[in-house]
Amino acid sequence: MSDNKNCFNPSQKENICIDTYRVLDSCRDKDCFENVKVYLTDFGEEIIERTSVIRAKYAKIICAYIDINDVPFNRGFYQLNIKMYVKIIFEACVCPGNIQEFEGLAIVEKKVILFGSEGNVNVFKSEYNDTGFCKSVCDTSNSTTQPIAVLETVDPVILSVKVADTRECKCMCVCCIDDIPSHVLKRFNGNICEKEEKALLVSLGFFSIVKIERPAQIVVSATEYNIPDKECVTSSEDDPCTLFRAMSFPVNEFSPHIINSCGCSVPAPKPPKDHRCGCGN
Repeated sequence: MSDNKNCFNPSQKENICIDTYRVLDSCRDKDCFENVKVYLTDFGEEIIERTSVIRAKYAKIICAYIDINDVPFNRGFYQLNIKMYVKIIFEACVCPGNIQEFEGLAIVEKKVILFGSEGNVNVFKSEYNDTGFCKSVCDTSNSTTQPIAVLETVDPVILSVKVADTRECKCMCVCCIDDIPSHVLKRFNGNICEKEEKALLVSLGFFSIVKIERPAQIVVSATEYNIPDKECVTSSEDDPCTLFRAMSFPVNEFSPHIINSCGCSVPAPKPPKDHRCGCGN
């Protein structure tokens, strides 16, 4: 009779170690930055000299930098200096019936203090290098003892747009043109410039989550990978409506939502079964 102790059992659990990152501290913010100066291209500067009828179409964060530093006399706490570069597309009415688009760059900055604990271990990791087999002696990445800062945010909400005289406006300026990274400037059609006559100011609202993390090892209980029972369904070129007919009707898309007492959007209540109204009921 054969011994079954060494037989493979796909449902057998075992403890495995996962190398990941542990969130030590986090916070959420709803920031409003008022009267942020917009750095325009040459084309945009010409437009704001000719009109003040301007509106913003949309804004998109194209880059963000996070600088992390120890907080003096507070061991384990770190100050995060966050700078976000926002590309904004504007529309201007240069004459009756003529709308012209132009681009601009807004830069905002915020500071956050979070707990990141203390670390005494330098982490070295091997990374891919395409220089061939002859590498330098220290061809690995060096991580300091500082934790890792993470920013999660959505594209900002444009709250207001206005044109002001640079000699009178009190705008929010966090850097000069020479400090803007080159790869940010390449995202614009034209040269970003800074003139002294007029300034375009915007107010932006940001929803963000800031986290501070450190490497960690976690032991979890796992089983072998299970093969899915569900088969992939594809449409047939001869009958393209087959897949469409198999889709569920999107009831929620047709159901209006209401705002409850907490300010949350919830589906509208369904009428009672004995309620008779229209549509053949």
